[in-house]
Amino acid sequence: MTVAVMWEARAVPGRGAELLSWARTRELPREPLRRETFRAPQDRVLVITWWDAEYAADLPELPEPDGELVTRAVHRWRFESVGTD
Repeated sequence: MTVAVMWEARAVPGRGAELLSWARTRELPREPLRRETFRAPQDRVLVITWWDAEYAADLPELPEPDGELVTRAVHRWRFESVGTD
């Protein structure tokens, strides 16, 4: 089964580039099948990692950034793949 773990944070206004750099340089304890990083308006950063694992598996995730860098707690979601179209 393929599981995607999504991590999304919103930087303090004007610090989006710093949050993006922070997220891109965080290493995980083990390598996912794939890792992709996105940015969006309002200084938001999204990281998606793909894993060959069961849905409830204990998978590494990016930590919370320093509270002075973000406007709120990180949002996290987990999805299981149902195939590709």
